[in-house]
Amino acid sequence: MRVVVKLGTSTVTHETGQLNIRRVELLCKTLADLQNAGNQVLVVSSGAIGMGVGKLHLPGRPEDVPTRQAAAAVGQCELMYTYDRLFGKYNHTVGQMLLTAEDIQHEGRRQNVEATLFRLLELGAIPIINENDSVATAEIEGGEIGDNDTLSAEVAVIAKADLLVLLTDIPGLFTADPRHSEGARLIPVVEEITEELMAAAGEAGTGFGTGGMRTKLAAARVLQKHGIDMVITNGQNPESLYEVVAGLPVGTRFNFRKKGGTQ
Repeated sequence: MRVVVKLGTSTVTHETGQLNIRRVELLCKTLADLQNAGNQVLVVSSGAIGMGVGKLHLPGRPEDVPTRQAAAAVGQCELMYTYDRLFGKYNHTVGQMLLTAEDIQHEGRRQNVEATLFRLLELGAIPIINENDSVATAEIEGGEIGDNDTLSAEVAVIAKADLLVLLTDIPGLFTADPRHSEGARLIPVVEEITEELMAAAGEAGTGFGTGGMRTKLAAARVLQKHGIDMVITNGQNPESLYEVVAGLPVGTRFNFRKKGGTQ
């Protein structure tokens, strides 16, 4: 399978913004093993700003744009150093791609992104993709991607992936926000994105993250048009990716491939 795995900020960092070393090491080990098993893995990783905040010893996520951009510039270096070192332990090479909305929306630049992605995969490298937060400042409506849920869906479409996995801080999609509703129930399978599902979506859950469940459902809508499956699950147990790729019931699975779509 060709699998895009999106790592949310809450998955790769502690609440302090510092790297969650144990979890990221296990993530890289699991992803490397999935690649060894014959799958093609692409990683869309959040965490640059959060790691930059920790590296610069800032008190929290900056409010002003220039400081966020500076934190992203520092954090992205730390992030790629970490992935290069950890995947290198298992004899895998990584390649960095930093994208903006123009790279996705402009036909010529999108073709360049596609050509680079496919060549990296042909060469056996693992692409590590992030939005270029040092220059991207607006939401998607304003001409930028705005969040890595949207970015990962676009990457999955460009890469003609079979599956997108969103690792987040909750186990999947619920009937209500499980942090505030005791009666919230996990929805194990979704066949179609409806307005009722959108209404059940909550907001962002952490101080360092930017995406909420609504952006994940928006990403699912993109994938639905192209017949690409998606899974939302908790990133605290990286080894659950084995079960996800095997098609076992983990988190919430969005079944879109059987409906076809336009790749």
